[in-house]
Amino acid sequence: MLIEVIAETVEDACEAEQGGAGRIELVRDLGRGGLTPDLATIDAVIRAVRIPVRVMLRDSEPFELSDAAEPTRLHAIARAAHDCGVAGFVAGFIRDGAPWLPAIQEILGGLDASLTFHRAFEALERQADAMAMLARDARIDRILTSGGSGTWAERLARLVALRDAAPPGLHILPGGGLDGDAIRSLAAGGFAEAHVGTAVRVPADARGRVSARRVATLVAIAISASPADPS
Repeated sequence: MLIEVIAETVEDACEAEQGGAGRIELVRDLGRGGLTPDLATIDAVIRAVRIPVRVMLRDSEPFELSDAAEPTRLHAIARAAHDCGVAGFVAGFIRDGAPWLPAIQEILGGLDASLTFHRAFEALERQADAMAMLARDARIDRILTSGGSGTWAERLARLVALRDAAPPGLHILPGGGLDGDAIRSLAAGGFAEAHVGTAVRVPADARGRVSARRVATLVAIAISASPADPS
């Protein structure tokens, strides 16, 4: 299982890589759900690590755009970040209870770049229809979701159902308060990736810094719990 770690700084990214993370989600203001980092930080992180980096594209906390100029601004950032060598992006906007695909496509423009549709997905009313809509753009290759509310067993059941219903090429990326036990059950259930934030920080909240040791602990759990390769 690949462990994707949320990073805010070069130090976070380096600790994540040292601990065995397979990918970085780069943001600022984690306490506000993650907003777009500045270009200097993006460039510095790309230069500092070898693992793929996906950059958050989000100017404000609401999932519904209130500023019609925001996609234009975000496209300029995306284009500059793409030139720095980012592996992809993270974004998610909704309108009238459905993904606002035109906004995502305006942000990406003509860039050949992969995108994770983030946890705005959880605010959508008809998630099966939403997945079909997102699959229309092949650049959208992941949906980040916690599986909703309730117990972990209930969330895991939803994550499995979403994974099994997802169109070809669109993958479910579990995230949202995952700990070692959650990583163990996801890995045992055949999930290929998981997204972690505060679980690998010291202290374990949005103010903390990523710890290579805590990343390594989750990576080891994922490896030990993953089904054996029959080959």
